[in-house]
Amino acid sequence: MARNKTPAFKAILVKENRRRKRAPVWVFARTKRGVRDSPKSNRNWRHDNIF
Repeated sequence: MARNKTPAFKAILVKENRRRKRAPVWVFARTKRGVRDSPKSNRNWRHDNIF
């Protein structure tokens, strides 16, 4: 990967990083810990491509 990234590419990476966050605490409480991660956070850097 290039060392110098364009601002548009950086924005995409930031968005993907935000998407990987865990579900909020109230979701844990509501589902009795049935849901731990947000639905979109199961992407793996090795298997799945962003683009």
